[in-house]
Amino acid sequence: MKKSFAYLVVLLLAIPLVNIIAQSTAKVERAICTLNPTQGSKVSGTVTFAKVDEGVRIVADVQGLSKGKHGIHIHEFGDCSSPDGNSAGGHFNPHSKSHGAPDVDNRHAGDMGNIEVDETGKGHLEYVDKTISLEGDGSVVGKSIIVHANEDDLKTQPTGNAGGRLACGLIEVL
Repeated sequence: MKKSFAYLVVLLLAIPLVNIIAQSTAKVERAICTLNPTQGSKVSGTVTFAKVDEGVRIVADVQGLSKGKHGIHIHEFGDCSSPDGNSAGGHFNPHSKSHGAPDVDNRHAGDMGNIEVDETGKGHLEYVDKTISLEGDGSVVGKSIIVHANEDDLKTQPTGNAGGRLACGLIEVL
């Protein structure tokens, strides 16, 4: 009887461990980021990530911005706790590259370029990124996204001169 009880206890303790291991080895196919305004801002939106054969498809939809181009970047920390968004850190740059456009090889992994905003304050950005991933060393899961006040000039180091941080959100598995 005592032996059966011991086996039962071991089994019951093992089940959560097996679940944790299964979750940690599961393939990540999709992720999402909900953008929330920083202090004094009204910018919000969503950014989705989906694994595709060519890389990761990114779709961003934002609202509450002024008309024109605004820099948008993946930042190194998944932390939007500070009122100004500075807790998100700098651009996600695991390979120590220079700042640049999202369609060049020598760039921060987090360089997403600009989102074009219309006269209603809404912007849409969609492209396939060949640099980032949803798993492994280049994974953006657990990082954050920042939408900036100004256009990213795609050359000024290390930030693209994109200005203040208007929205911040954590990238999470979907």
